[in-house]
Amino acid sequence: MILVTDSGSTKTDWGFFNSKADLRTFRTAGINPCHQTMDQIREIIRLELLSKADDIDPEDITQVHFYGAGCATPSICRSMEDLLHEFFPNAAIVAASDMLGAARALCGRSEGVACVLGTGSNSCLYNGQDIIGQVPSLGYILGDEGSSAALGRRLLSDCLKHQLPEALSQEFMQRNNLDMDTILDNVYRKPLPNLFLAGFSPFLSEKKDVPEIHKLLVQCFSEFFTRNVISYHRPWLPVHFVGSVAENFAQELTQAADMLGMTVGNIMAAPLEGLVDYHSN
Repeated sequence: MILVTDSGSTKTDWGFFNSKADLRTFRTAGINPCHQTMDQIREIIRLELLSKADDIDPEDITQVHFYGAGCATPSICRSMEDLLHEFFPNAAIVAASDMLGAARALCGRSEGVACVLGTGSNSCLYNGQDIIGQVPSLGYILGDEGSSAALGRRLLSDCLKHQLPEALSQEFMQRNNLDMDTILDNVYRKPLPNLFLAGFSPFLSEKKDVPEIHKLLVQCFSEFFTRNVISYHRPWLPVHFVGSVAENFAQELTQAADMLGMTVGNIMAAPLEGLVDYHSN
């Protein structure tokens, strides 16, 4: 039996399978070895995963493919592999970055550009097996173009700078109990401003057919392409996406790509099933 894992800071998806038809999935709290101790991660596996999957014998697992946020260096990956071996003693275990997981889920064994559009954004050039080039994400202050944090930042700025119709701005501000002081406090003083900014995606999704919102979205996604994807110098390759933003705004994302002469390929909400396909072959 094979175990494939897609792990982020907020949630972790686990898939056990002998074949695609036998896939069983479980969700636990997020795992990120950059922000959690090994003991905290052990508790998540023991109390949230193995307690739910109590009819699966860990000794029957022969392969573990763990793709995780925070698995950015060889030493962190080795630490995760050692930890997982405590629970799955008979398995060959490989830990790798969540970006490689996204690329394998999206592209399979074909060359392509793989992108993540969620709370943050990221991308890479993939040769069918490994990442061979990557433009740094740089986070929500210096980068994360096209992410929900970037979309929220642009929406707030456009409201405060009177770039949107007054009625639309008032509706947004009133619905979210916002004023300038509240916005500035959440962005510049309170912790986790990226999550505050990212929280306005539902409003953008609801209003995406409003011309001014549609324009905002296409401009933000165009910026993602021009500041990230174009740097790979592979205009003939399809550009694939995983993440909630890509799924919710597929039409606007595709329009931005078309304007720049690029082709959008696969769009997935989450990578787990694509990873099962990859490791089934």
